[in-house]
Amino acid sequence: MKIKDITTYLEQIAPLQYQESYDNSGLLVGRGNTEVRKVLVSLDCTEDVVEEAIQRGCNLIISHHPIVFKGLKRFNGSNYIERTVIKAIQHDIALYAIHTNLDAVLGGVNTKISDKLGLQNQAILAPKSDLLQKLVVFVPRAHVDSVRAALFAAGAGDIGIHYEECSFNSAGYGTFKAKPGAEPFVGEIGEQHREEETRIEVVFPKHQARRILVAMYEAHPYEEVAYQVTALSNKLQEVGAGMIGNLPEPMSELEFLAHLKKELQVEVIRHTALTGSKVTRVAVCGGSGGFLLDAAKASGADFFVTADYKYHEFFDAEEQLVIADIGHYESEQFTQELIQDLVKQKFSELEVLLTQVSTNPVHYYYS
Repeated sequence: MKIKDITTYLEQIAPLQYQESYDNSGLLVGRGNTEVRKVLVSLDCTEDVVEEAIQRGCNLIISHHPIVFKGLKRFNGSNYIERTVIKAIQHDIALYAIHTNLDAVLGGVNTKISDKLGLQNQAILAPKSDLLQKLVVFVPRAHVDSVRAALFAAGAGDIGIHYEECSFNSAGYGTFKAKPGAEPFVGEIGEQHREEETRIEVVFPKHQARRILVAMYEAHPYEEVAYQVTALSNKLQEVGAGMIGNLPEPMSELEFLAHLKKELQVEVIRHTALTGSKVTRVAVCGGSGGFLLDAAKASGADFFVTADYKYHEFFDAEEQLVIADIGHYESEQFTQELIQDLVKQKFSELEVLLTQVSTNPVHYYYS
């Protein structure tokens, strides 16, 4: 088994195109054709994690957070980032990160948090827009079924999580005149031809455009295919930031804080003033989720569980909900289990280990 077999699979679940612009997910160190011995999974990649990989015989580390966010201009070991990368290269250990792209998908980081809290009717809190495109292609009537089937097989036609093979089809006719040198599928050189055609329209995620156009060309009988691709501003409901869901039964705010502390194994919860309301609807975002506060309010959330809130940002709750900051590491710690489960589901024969190193840089003092 090669590294690229694992990374290709993970990128089918969480495409790199879904990561944020500031992110650096993907294969950071190593070559895709390298044979994998064992995999080590961690939240962060540090020198200690690389050393652990060496000791446990792992030559691929999959972490949630990338060790490299920005370009490195020199490698002289002057900071922990350079030292970690140098050590990985010296010992031929590949480093792969699956970060905000895994945050953004159903079944990803925020689904894991929501599952831990027992939330039902889960949905993306802030779906992303500008990820969809529409293909319109004109097909001779006798070939409509085969072209449409090829588009569906390539990934076009999915709408939401419950519908697939969706298309709109309208009948009409097209005209053309083939010039000398052409090899028309129908019609004669130099004569205008009229052909009964169907206009097929399908929607698809734009990162799949190349595969879908290749399938269209291979299935279409015409020498020159008439088609157009249009960008859509529609939101892709399965991709975005945060998650919203409902508790099975309402809880008091103190009961929910205790539930949160227990299920997410949190030592300290920083939160805004309690409102005295029952908790039925909860918004979550692993990591730094303050940018989603307005979306959490708009969704009707009673609690917003996230991390990295600054002092003045707590005022923004304005008693419309309770902000609960559980810590960055704490909010994402179960991502390690998620990645391990995803890889083992596909590659059951591969040994996939969880790190035994705590990479949390924040420590708490109790007197």
